[in-house]
Amino acid sequence: MFKCKAALNKLAPLARASSTLYRQSGKRAAVLRHVNRPLLVPQSHMSSGPTGGGGENTIYFVLVGAACLGGGVYAYRTISGDKVRYEDRITELASRSTKPSIQSLTPAEKPTQSTEAVSETAKEPPPAATAESVSEPPPVTERAAEAEPSPAPTAAPAEPSPALPEFPGHAPYLLIGGGTASFAAARSIRARDPGARVLIVTEEDDLPYMRPPLSKELWFSDDPIVIETLHFKQWNGKERSIYFQPPSFYVSPAELESVENGGVAVLTGKKVVHMDVRGNKVKLNDGAEISYDKCLIATGGIPRNLQVIERAGEEVTNRTTLFRKIEDFKALEKVSRELKSITIIGGGFLGSELACALGRRSAELGLEVVQMFPEKGNMGKVLPEYLSNWTTQKVKKEGVTVLTESVVKKVSFNDGRVEIKLKDGRVVKTDHIVAAVGLEPSVELAKSAGLEVDSDFGGFRVNAELQARSNIWVAGDAACFYDIKLGRRRVEHHDHAVVSGRLAGENMTGARKPYWHQSMFWSDLGPDVGYEAIGIVDSSLPTVGVFAKATPKDTPKAATEQSGTGIRSESETEAVAGAVAVGTASPPPPTQQKEDYGKGVIFYLRDKVVVGIVLWNVFNRMPIARKIIKDGEEHSDLNEVAKLFNIHED
Repeated sequence: MFKCKAALNKLAPLARASSTLYRQSGKRAAVLRHVNRPLLVPQSHMSSGPTGGGGENTIYFVLVGAACLGGGVYAYRTISGDKVRYEDRITELASRSTKPSIQSLTPAEKPTQSTEAVSETAKEPPPAATAESVSEPPPVTERAAEAEPSPAPTAAPAEPSPALPEFPGHAPYLLIGGGTASFAAARSIRARDPGARVLIVTEEDDLPYMRPPLSKELWFSDDPIVIETLHFKQWNGKERSIYFQPPSFYVSPAELESVENGGVAVLTGKKVVHMDVRGNKVKLNDGAEISYDKCLIATGGIPRNLQVIERAGEEVTNRTTLFRKIEDFKALEKVSRELKSITIIGGGFLGSELACALGRRSAELGLEVVQMFPEKGNMGKVLPEYLSNWTTQKVKKEGVTVLTESVVKKVSFNDGRVEIKLKDGRVVKTDHIVAAVGLEPSVELAKSAGLEVDSDFGGFRVNAELQARSNIWVAGDAACFYDIKLGRRRVEHHDHAVVSGRLAGENMTGARKPYWHQSMFWSDLGPDVGYEAIGIVDSSLPTVGVFAKATPKDTPKAATEQSGTGIRSESETEAVAGAVAVGTASPPPPTQQKEDYGKGVIFYLRDKVVVGIVLWNVFNRMPIARKIIKDGEEHSDLNEVAKLFNIHED
């Protein structure tokens, strides 16, 4: 349209000029019409007279008409071509988001010119070249678009939104380790900061779970698929899951940053291998990094193994279980049903509990269960010798062959069986070994984080507030903390993980509380014999024991029936301690059968002050023991103190 108008603007002045010239000068007109005619004097005439200037008008109209006709044809073809190109361009942009571009296709995949485009080209041939059209680039056809890049579109096509990352790059509260201490800390943080966003990073593939049932109640379950369900019946008959919370309790790690009101997310199967404490970030085993505002190290520990087993070769190590995780329970449960003999090395809490659990199955499965340890009796490092010997007899009654004062000298694999040679020359042949010889605190991050490891107790050295350095706290088995009543300690028990995790979580939110709430621990040798302990319980310390005859309600089973929970530390409330006074205790009976050791209280002394207490088949009295240790006073007659626990009541 614009080109046609420009042509008319150029032709119109020429046409008007020529017409005026013809009318004004007949002489010049004659020269134009008849070049060889002689020059004549022009004659005046009327416009209605004979044709003198009529030829000039005809030429004028012909020129103007031709120009208009040519301009119209050109404008029509130009507009039609623009319309076709516009529709083709819109179609291309609309299909770009769903189809690969032509440039990205292989030659075999490139489309040929469509039939519709060909028909449009056939209907409208290209316009004839004019002076104006030659200077303009020819219309871009579809085939030309294949050879030349298309001009940039005015509006970029919508692209699919990027996928969410697997986990956030930043966590306000980062908890390293997925055990009891981490879960307790997460719950404490959320209680004080309801909108907190907490990320737990765990090397295991499971959500946070409790470990005590792995060596206790799960072994007494009647469910044939207990290794799959991980549901167990407490001593009181109530069923419970080993997991603290179901999956619905947690939020997805990918949604932690965006979820409303925050939450707790668990990133499983990932291990923190490096800490940058100055940059407030950690590196995972896959190279990814996560920054944090506050960080808790609750890495727990790794089961120890005997060097003689590690040096024995692959055949022996493949037949050895280091009991710690869910996978270890599943593997050992399967082994107990397939093999004929299992030997447990270790006489502590874990070794004695597993010995009793497997001993209960020995008659039913035809399984031989052997337990060996260097002490004189079960739990010899904790219980006084007389009570340790009594406990050993209890384990033997469960069907276990107990070998005391046994030091392993060599382990080998011969004729399809594992041979254990003791220092005194005895040889024990077995099909499988369970090494329950303690825990090594996991302090791999100490080097990169620049954290101090205690040389005496092991574990990360922290202050009374469980803080290792700015923005970093430690809880659970890996923490070597300062107890304001008992000094520097490291504890490897469930309740300590709960207590220290809860305290660390509170301090991460600004509470600044010192460690003073004494944690407890407990051990059950089946549903009939159990004990609870608090403080420093070391058999090398002086002890005073006060015992009484047990009644049917003085068993772990009866205790859980009364409290309603198998995790007895959950039933402990400090309010009970303040309500008990010495004068309210019942007097002891005239005679006591101390040799029976049915139930009682054992006090552990250091400088005449009670620093530890064991409640033997005495349950739901832990707040009283906690208060005695907290007071830190000397007692001239511990028999009077024992009355506080009502051990003589029927």
